[in-house]
Amino acid sequence: MKNGIKGIRRVSAVVVTAGAVLTAGAVTAPAQAATLKTPTIAAKGGFVMNNGTGKSLFTKAADTRRSTGSTTKIMTARVVLGQPNLNLDSKVTVQKAYSDYIVDNNWASSARLIVGDKVTVRQLLYGLMLPSGCDAAYALADKFGSGSTRDARVKSFIGKMNSTAKSLGLTNTHFDSFDGIGKGANYSTPRDLTKLASNAMKYSTFRTVVKTKSTTQKATTKSGGYRNMSWTNTNALLGSYSGTLGIKTGSGPEAKYCLVFAATRGGKTVIGTVLASSSVENRTADAKKLMDYGFKK
Repeated sequence: MKNGIKGIRRVSAVVVTAGAVLTAGAVTAPAQAATLKTPTIAAKGGFVMNNGTGKSLFTKAADTRRSTGSTTKIMTARVVLGQPNLNLDSKVTVQKAYSDYIVDNNWASSARLIVGDKVTVRQLLYGLMLPSGCDAAYALADKFGSGSTRDARVKSFIGKMNSTAKSLGLTNTHFDSFDGIGKGANYSTPRDLTKLASNAMKYSTFRTVVKTKSTTQKATTKSGGYRNMSWTNTNALLGSYSGTLGIKTGSGPEAKYCLVFAATRGGKTVIGTVLASSSVENRTADAKKLMDYGFKK
């Protein structure tokens, strides 16, 4: 009997202990949920949304117009990908005007295209989005704009960028350049850029390009031979933040440091933008904070 009584006591103790744990868990769970704090970011503007539902998860001056730097190139790519009967393998001959443009603009980042080389539209998209090539942007604007002169074609292409912005309901967005090196009328907001990126991500080519960390592509030279073009993505989130999908960096004297970003974890995709952060490192840190927050919301 003594052994039986001891056994009963042991079982009772286990039941009581388990009950205490369950009770403690019930008490602490709401407290844990309440500890999710809104992050502080260095950027002057920020926005994050659930890409599946469109629900806003974070806002900071989300509708304040700011210079966009090379995040503009998201729209450059979007206009190209939206062309009817697009042939991504069609060839474009690199013109001297594209390399001269790089020389003439101090803030112009380059894909290092070589005059006379033939490159495909697909390759130009890689050159546009990975090293943020303003020469690649110029080539695409020249290729897909309409008109009998290069200036007319570029003007036409920028017109397509603005009409696309209007069709997507981006009411606080305007472009006056194909690459973000504007003349004072190139602006958007964190919310608008996020909506633009979300739309661009519907194109499989865009998704493939922006998540590429580095690539080597073959260009056809004037003599009919081949030349390797190697590009590395300027987006530091790739390889440093689990689930990163891309999308695009930007910088400039007025724009400071910008980043449009997206990631997927556990079947949930968050997408967002930071504008006018204080450094390359801080724009990346800002994006990581906002995605961490977005996944927990």
